Amino acid sequence: MERLIFRILPRLALWIRRPPSPRRMAIIAVVVAAALAIVAIEKFVGWPEALTVERMPRNPVPQ
Repeated sequence: MERLIFRILPRLALWIRRPPSPRRMAIIAVVVAAALAIVAIEKFVGWPEALTVERMPRNPVPQ
C-alpha cells in the first residue's frame, strides 16, 4: 500500500501544478465511474456462476 501511495503522490503533485485538460478529466471521470459501477454490481448482484473458475488439483492423477 505504501508503494502505491508513493507512486500516486508525485502524479497528484503534477496535477495540482498543471491540471489536465477538460477532455482528459472527463475520460478519467468516465473510467472511475465505470469501475465503481462494476464494483457496485458485483457487490449487490453477485458474481455470475458461469464466470467462476474451479480450482484444479496441484498434482492431477491421470485416469
